[in-house]
Amino acid sequence: MNVKKWILVGVFASWLMFPLSAQDSVMQFSVNEAREYAVKHNRELQNAKKDVHIAEEQYKAARGQGLPQVSGKLDYMTNFNYEAELNFGSDDESSTPDLDYTLFDQGDFEILKLLESMSSSGPTTIKMTDQSNAQLQVSQLIFGGQYWVGLKTANIARELARQNVTLTELDVKESIENTYYMILITEKILDVLNKNIDNLDDIKEHTKNMYQAGLAEEVDVDQISISQSQLENQKRAMERNVRLTYHMLHFQMGLDYDQEIELTDSLDALMENLEISTKLATSFDPAQHPQYQLLETQQKLQEKQIDMKKWAYGPTITGFYTYTEKIMISGFDLNPRNAAGLNLSIPIFSSGVRKANLDKAKIELDKAKRTKEMVKEQLLMQNNQLRFDLTNAFENYQTQKENVKVAKRVLDNIENKYKHGLASSLDLTQANSNYLEAESNYLNAAMELMQANLKLEKLYNQL
Repeated sequence: MNVKKWILVGVFASWLMFPLSAQDSVMQFSVNEAREYAVKHNRELQNAKKDVHIAEEQYKAARGQGLPQVSGKLDYMTNFNYEAELNFGSDDESSTPDLDYTLFDQGDFEILKLLESMSSSGPTTIKMTDQSNAQLQVSQLIFGGQYWVGLKTANIARELARQNVTLTELDVKESIENTYYMILITEKILDVLNKNIDNLDDIKEHTKNMYQAGLAEEVDVDQISISQSQLENQKRAMERNVRLTYHMLHFQMGLDYDQEIELTDSLDALMENLEISTKLATSFDPAQHPQYQLLETQQKLQEKQIDMKKWAYGPTITGFYTYTEKIMISGFDLNPRNAAGLNLSIPIFSSGVRKANLDKAKIELDKAKRTKEMVKEQLLMQNNQLRFDLTNAFENYQTQKENVKVAKRVLDNIENKYKHGLASSLDLTQANSNYLEAESNYLNAAMELMQANLKLEKLYNQL
């Protein structure tokens, strides 16, 4: 196969694949799929998850403080070839004391003999040459109360970060559902407006014919034209609201603004799937709510803070070992290569600083306990309020749903009378306004019902 044939095959394959790629560019989401996508891509939630990783690293750092620590050091020092003169005796022999060597042991005797020989030979000069040492030190915490309490505190901080992710996830899911519902409601209103505009367009054309036949007045045509213009304005406003709400959904889901999406759930299907009676029959335990659990963890954290401040009065014991490799030494060097030991640190007096910190931690714990009890009572009150709101919203929804049916029957009846000359254009526009108002009230009631149900689901942690 020659080059031209390969090119033709490539172009044909690209032409076949283009419709598929264009079709794949539209992302479709049900309300559940939109929630799950947002859980993975919402930027606020991603930051909350990063806080968990930060808490993990902080725990590792706290744990590492009690494990062996190794450090190295390399130093260099010059004395500019300074010469030190050591004189252990005197030129005057009479000044040398007579010593009874029987009073010294063998080791002391050897040192004294060395000093006598140095004193007899006169002053000794030692040249201080350059020095350089490489040092390796290993240390290990043996006992420290604050370390163990700090380790437990870091572990609680990890739990706190994970609970904050749960709370943030609930907020994100609630926002996604609210925006999703708002789009469906706005699109439904837009659909009603389009149908109403089309209907008025037919009536307007029919009225023009009646006017030309002398069966209607020009004011009737003008009246319907005004109503139609008002609906056109409302339609354009709703279209702008739809675009704005879609942008909001893009932001909440973590999508790019130029990414085209399609909502697959319908308003009617979502309304049918609402389980109002099940929600109202569900019992509520504040201790199972993520916010209450978060406050319980914060209380544990404050309790550990008190333990931490108490251990500030306790001692700390560390052990160490040091090895020094002497790269360059001077003529006079008494430092050993190997050294090991223990450090005992005992706090004695801090001018009241430790006591003030302990008292402050106790006050913070008292506040945390009180806040937890307040939130518990607030959650119980919120449960009662949301149950009332859901019941009222459901009853209002049922009423508005029937009102739409009645308003539609009235409008159809007035239209039929108008076409037969039994009703005026004013009656028709009024009936049409009443129908639009009934539709608007119905859709607002539907939105309130879904929001009331959503708030109760969030309270019960069922999102």
